[in-house]
Formats: sequence, structure tokens, C-alpha cells
Amino acid sequence: MENIKAKKKYGQNFLKDTMVLDRIIQSMPNNNNYVVEIGPGLGDLTKNIVKYKEMTAYEVDTDLISILESKFAIELEENKLKLIHTDVLEAWDAQGTLHDGKYDLIANLPYYIATNIILRAFEDKNCESIIVMIQKEVALKFSAKPKDKEFSSLGVIADMVSLESRILFDVPPESFDPPPKVMSSILYIRKDMSKTIDKDFNKFLKACFVQPRKKLSKNLSSLVDKKLISQYYEELGINDNIRPHEISSSLYSQLYTKVKNGRN
Repeated sequence: MENIKAKKKYGQNFLKDTMVLDRIIQSMPNNNNYVVEIGPGLGDLTKNIVKYKEMTAYEVDTDLISILESKFAIELEENKLKLIHTDVLEAWDAQGTLHDGKYDLIANLPYYIATNIILRAFEDKNCESIIVMIQKEVALKFSAKPKDKEFSSLGVIADMVSLESRILFDVPPESFDPPPKVMSSILYIRKDMSKTIDKDFNKFLKACFVQPRKKLSKNLSSLVDKKLISQYYEELGINDNIRPHEISSSLYSQLYTKVKNGRN
């Protein structure tokens, strides 16, 4: 292994297990999309992807950039790989997208920004598929369905923007150097490219799930008058005792529309 220590501030854990790397490659969608990788680290996944696809890798760590530049000198020269030395969230802010054509996001994400990155990928109109390694607990939230106890605002959003969202497989701590303290999972999401999400809908969902085990009507009362909540429940056939995780994403969408129109 290159003589470089994983940095805590970047949430680095280098994936070393070649069987896991092979399984990620086998999970890649069979399409002509470009690939974007976030946080390539020492380039173990990059090396496998670039054999099949042209790609861009975003890396924030200066020490790693120099390692990657020497390791992938040929691919960089042949334009099979672009290395961008920046914070990916800043790149998204500046460009609105991570690639100017249709792309798939394939990455072993730093846990501390994984949720944020997936939500940004949902908003990126050019990103079609997401195959990312993240903390299992977070993967469960994105892939959860109504009535699952893990079903939260992340599950609602994933359900609304995707044709498919599921966990492909789990990855144990010993597959990494250094090993993280948690189990990881590979999350696969294929977006419905015709769907977008209203920014205010995210805020609405946050309010709905603020106390996930309380009744939904209690959480909603921070946004809208109790009388109106009863009216909306009646119009949509929602039971007053329902908890936030028991409602489908389409009902959330209808409820949001009523709340938004009621407040205007």
C-alpha cells in the first residue's frame, strides 16, 4: 500500500477488498453513460472503472491527487480519466452538475457527507444512476419503504425520484484500511429522469419526521393549523393516529400540495 495515512477530517477509509471492488464493477449499469467518482482515494475503484468507461474523479485531498496523477498518468494523457482537485459540493454549487452529459455516480463515499451527496445527485439533472458505498444505517433509510421502521424523509425522497432503490450487498469493516466502526452497504438507485423535487418539499418532510414516533398530525401542527390538518386528512382518507413512517410518498406529495396551497 502507498505510504499514506487515511485522514480523519476527510472521512477516509480505503477499500482494499478486491472481491468487493469486482462486485461493484459487476453492478455498473449496462449503458453508455459517463462515470463520475467522488473521493477516489488511492484509486483502487478508479483503476477498475476506467477499464470500461471514460470518467471524472473529484478528490479534495492534495496528497492523494499527486499519487493519482502518477498512478493514472497514461489514462489522464489519453483523456480516459479527468482528475478534478476540489471539494465536490463546491463544484456542484458552481456548476449545478458534475458532468455536462448523462452520467452514473459510482463511489465509495466519505460517511460524513454521504447523505448530502446523494441528495445533491437527486437534484443533478444529468445523474441517472447512483451506486455508492455508504454506512449501512444510511443505506437502509434511502432504500426503506412505507411502514418499514427506517422509512424517513430520505426514503420518501428516494421513492419519489427513483425507478428503483435497493441495497445490493453489505461490506464488512475488515474490507477497509483503516476499518470503519460500522457495517457498510452498496446502495443502488436508478433515477426517474422525468422527476424533480421542489426544494420546499424537503423542508416539509423534515417537519413531518421531526419526531418520527409521534403522530404525524402532531408534527404537522408546526406548519399548519389543526383544523386544516383534520380537513386535509379527511379529504385524503388519512387516519388521525397515523405515524410519519406509515404514509406512502404519493400521499406525502398530495399532503404537501394541500399544505402549500393552504398557506398561500
